[in-house]
Amino acid sequence: MKYFIRYGEIGVKSPKIRRKFENKLISNIQSELKCSFENDQGRITIVTDESDEKVQDVLGRVFGIVSYSPVKETRTDKQEISDLINEILPEVIKKGKFDPKTDSFAVRCRRVGKHDFSSQEMAAYAGSVVIDATDAKVNLSNPDFTLYVEVREDKTFIYHEKIKGLGGLPVGSQGKVICLISGGIDSPVAAFQLLKRGCSITLLHCDNYPFTEGSVEKVLKNADNLRRYSLGEEVKVYSVKFGKYLQHVQNEAPPRMTCVLCKSGMYQIASMLAKREKAHAIVDGSSIGQVASQTLNNIEVTRYHCKMPIFSPLISMDKIEIEEIGKKIGTYEVSILPDSGCSAVPRYPETHADLELFKKVVEDINQEKVLEDTAESFERIDL
Repeated sequence: MKYFIRYGEIGVKSPKIRRKFENKLISNIQSELKCSFENDQGRITIVTDESDEKVQDVLGRVFGIVSYSPVKETRTDKQEISDLINEILPEVIKKGKFDPKTDSFAVRCRRVGKHDFSSQEMAAYAGSVVIDATDAKVNLSNPDFTLYVEVREDKTFIYHEKIKGLGGLPVGSQGKVICLISGGIDSPVAAFQLLKRGCSITLLHCDNYPFTEGSVEKVLKNADNLRRYSLGEEVKVYSVKFGKYLQHVQNEAPPRMTCVLCKSGMYQIASMLAKREKAHAIVDGSSIGQVASQTLNNIEVTRYHCKMPIFSPLISMDKIEIEEIGKKIGTYEVSILPDSGCSAVPRYPETHADLELFKKVVEDINQEKVLEDTAESFERIDL
């Protein structure tokens, strides 16, 4: 079976960069699908003996694909095109895709190369074949069913559906990021959004034991979910024993500052891992105003001491929008499993931290030294 693969942003790149992105897209698909490729003038076609169910499962998880179509091929000969249309019509009618008694139709034709007919003439010819076979009504403006005919030199491809893909850029085409991941709803969705932008991800879980319990198992399950969308690129998972740092914060800092000092420490510990992993940025699930550490004041102070870019792809999303993405990718059901929550959260957390005061507290508790000690507990977890 053959499938047309369509991409979006890749097509506006320079020829050299486009080829690089196309090759990465092809490589990512082949990491889970046994197939060969034909790449002709920006049209990627895959050829495979795998089942349609397997193909659609894989292509539905590959970033960089805007849409794809199962296609059938014949020679660019009117009689052979007519024969293929008459072969396809009973199949789509049987599957309930097209009911000639009630549905209108249209034919859309594209043409590449030199032929003795125009695109409009071929569309009219193919339309007459459908009418002769089904007596269906034509509606060029808003058809219930569309038959696509694509003529490319001496080959003609016919298909009737465009299946939506994830879009974005091929994973691994944009370098590596460190994604802070907890047992909550937001951080796995943020990691997914960076996969969509072509980044390969390394996940870092700050284990706050004894202040939290039960989150590590959820993190590993969601890491496995995210790995399904990272075709062609390994998803690494690290854990760091962060409870010792958090205990130091509780002992040495004003109670109201616990959450902002915790988040500040997470960013800096992530930057230490980024240097080891040769990553270029840190990612978290922050959304403005969602929790105490995510007010604008607190976002400013928690990021002040981190010298690496921090991306928050969910920054303008509300909880419902984030949950909808989580449900689609399978992380939401894991994230809502019960855990202990964090017992270090103070009764009245700071919501509008003053930067100058925060800088003084960071110095007073010798944050840099404690975090350097904490970084010695990095542990790679195998999925």
